[in-house]
Amino acid sequence: MKKDRCKRNAPGSVLGFGSLIWLSLTILSCLPALAQTQPQSQSQQSPAVQAPGTNVPAGEQAPDQQLAGRISGTVVDGTGAVVVGARVTLLRPGQSPNDQSLNQEALSGSDGQYSFANVVPGDFQIRIAATGFVTQTSSGILHSGEVYIAPRNPLVPAVHVEVQVGGSPAEIAEEQIKVQEKQRVLGFVPNFYVSYIPDAVPLNPKQKFELAWKTTIDPVNFALTGAVAGVEQADGRLRGYGQGAQGYGKRFGASYADSVTATFIGAAILPSLLKQDPRYFYRGTGSTRSRIWYAISRSVICKGDNQQWQPNYSGILGNLASGGISNLYYPKTDRGVALTFENALIRTGSTAVANLIQEFIIRKLTPHAPDADPTLGDSSKLSAPSSREKQ
Repeated sequence: MKKDRCKRNAPGSVLGFGSLIWLSLTILSCLPALAQTQPQSQSQQSPAVQAPGTNVPAGEQAPDQQLAGRISGTVVDGTGAVVVGARVTLLRPGQSPNDQSLNQEALSGSDGQYSFANVVPGDFQIRIAATGFVTQTSSGILHSGEVYIAPRNPLVPAVHVEVQVGGSPAEIAEEQIKVQEKQRVLGFVPNFYVSYIPDAVPLNPKQKFELAWKTTIDPVNFALTGAVAGVEQADGRLRGYGQGAQGYGKRFGASYADSVTATFIGAAILPSLLKQDPRYFYRGTGSTRSRIWYAISRSVICKGDNQQWQPNYSGILGNLASGGISNLYYPKTDRGVALTFENALIRTGSTAVANLIQEFIIRKLTPHAPDADPTLGDSSKLSAPSSREKQ
């Protein structure tokens, strides 16, 4: 019976052993396929991480990687002077309205310059806003690693006045003169020959003579003349006049005569003949250096009635003529051709100093000066009713 049991069990053992071998071979043959299938399924379940702003997976180097660049420029006005404190905004037109992260802002410095660093390459816009000027926008393209210098596009004044039929130039000039006649330093010293309106209408001959007359007969002018005469007497100038009340009276008369002749010849007679404007046109914008140069140069440069800058023949010849006339009443020791030219040069230099004071100090001490920004000139308030403003 044991033999029979062994014989019956033998075939089962042989079959079981063969099945085991077959199963093992099957598993071994399937392992490579399983090894290849597993990564593919994992790649389908977990997408690759990409570097921000690119289509290249993180850790890989983009073949055309973009480098940040730089944008800089200078803000100037129509005369070429730099504009300080202008607000410059760098805009990226391609970004979402809700995402302003790529925008940058800067203020122009004392030299009018601005700069943006680490700028992403691509299209951009530069918007410049400054008080008294129309907001300006320009476009450009920044390439990879480029240092872009923006072109100098002069800013345009925000207000332009166009005079139409119904308001003659003489009427507008008359309105502007009325404003000038209210300009008094510290509220009482006349400051009539300064215009805070850069495009003021030229004066006709009648208006030039009227302004000279009002200046010479102003009560404050008499008081200042008296003070000058007192200083001259205390310093012993014009010794030929002597001392005492008589000497003071002669000095007062000579000083007032100097003032009248210089004003009428240099600010009325010659400007009418040569068609030049005797006023100083306040600038009030640009760098300190440019304003200093402007103020000093206006002692020998003036604006013509044609609104163009030209040599100030009226002022220079007026100083010479006034000095020549003074030879008629100065003491003999203070006369002569040499003294005439010397005094004319001194007066021209004094005009340059006075212009510097006008440009940087007097405006702040004049209560009734126009309230508008100096670059605008407040022309809109001084024009005839038929004038219109154009943006």
